[in-house]
Amino acid sequence: MLTGKRLLITGVVTTDSIAWAVAERAQLHNAEVILTTFDRVRELTETAAAALPRMPEILTLDASRSGDFSQLADALGDRRLDGALHAIAFAPRAALAGDFLSADDDAIELAFRTSTTSYARLAGVVQQCAGPEGASLVGLDFDADGRAWPVYNWMGVCKVALQATMRYVARDLGPSGVRANLVAAGPLHTRAAGGIPDFQSLLDAYEAAPLGWDATDPGPVADAVCFLLSDMGRAISGEVLHVDGGYHSLAAPGVHAGAGRNAEVAAGQS
Repeated sequence: MLTGKRLLITGVVTTDSIAWAVAERAQLHNAEVILTTFDRVRELTETAAAALPRMPEILTLDASRSGDFSQLADALGDRRLDGALHAIAFAPRAALAGDFLSADDDAIELAFRTSTTSYARLAGVVQQCAGPEGASLVGLDFDADGRAWPVYNWMGVCKVALQATMRYVARDLGPSGVRANLVAAGPLHTRAAGGIPDFQSLLDAYEAAPLGWDATDPGPVADAVCFLLSDMGRAISGEVLHVDGGYHSLAAPGVHAGAGRNAEVAAGQS
């Protein structure tokens, strides 16, 4: 599915990450994979990369520093880039835990810069390195659109802003053949999830997913990302693809479909 594609995968730190699962599947689909990392987690990234089917090249990118994106483009040089995965998100604990209104401006700004505006910065790299047939940029999202979760705080706001950013990128880069999309994944046990206070409450909510939800298996999300990176997704842009067992489709999660019918039967018997 990805034969002949050169893909840039950000966010690989450990083997339990969605980004690592995407890199693995991309290689199994015969893509050339390039990873990014930054100094603080470089050794972890190198260890995770060694567990892939083929050891990839690893370039430097700290998404909190805008200058790193131009350096990344320079490191890629004249190599064509067919797609990229934006798997970058970070918020200081002050922006995740505690009182939503009391989070300080510095924490909020860092969360936005790292988790949201970095998507647009990476889009610039993809546009610069794309070949004549275009390229695909896919980002990882969480279904925060229009809803306030009991946890997540400013990261939830960042994710809503990420969706808006993606749509503007899709608008502006579409004429040059660059597609921009997001995959909204259900909650998964990853290193990033460990930083979310009371993460179990998110997992508990997803027990209502119509198809069920396995929080230990990033495979379905990785497969969806690979689809959007491939030519099979060539006419899709500006889209948020939900991979969450159908949870996002529910208006009243946790209320069983048969509850109303059961109540009618009980009333008829009284």
